Amino acid sequence: MDFLTSSTHLHITTWFVGIILFLIAAIKPNKGLQMALRLFYILIIITGGALFIEAMDYGQGLNYGIKLLLGILVIGMMEMILVRKAKDKPTTIFWVLFAIFLFLTLFFGFKLPMGMNFLA
Repeated sequence: MDFLTSSTHLHITTWFVGIILFLIAAIKPNKGLQMALRLFYILIIITGGALFIEAMDYGQGLNYGIKLLLGILVIGMMEMILVRKAKDKPTTIFWVLFAIFLFLTLFFGFKLPMGMNFLA
C-alpha cells in the first residue's frame, strides 16, 4: 500500500505543479514555460495511468476510467487555451470548459477510494 500512497502523492504533485505552470503561462506566455508544462502533461498522464491500472485490481476501473477521461479533457482545454491565446483568438468557452472539467476531475479524484477523501 506504500507504493499506492506514493503514486497518489506523486500524481497530485504533478497536477498541482501543472496547474500552477498553466496559470503562469496563461498570464505571461513563454515558450520555455509551455514546453515545461507539456512535460508535466506527460508526467500527469503517466502517473494517472499508473493509478488507473492499479484501480483495475480493485474493481474500480469504470470510475477511474471516467476520471482519466476527464483529466485528459482538462489537459486538452489547458493546451487549447494557450494555443488560442498565442494566436489572439477568443478563449472564453475553453476557460469555462476548463473550469467545469477541472471541478469534475477533482471531485472524482477526491471521492474515489485512492483519493484523499476530503469529500467524505
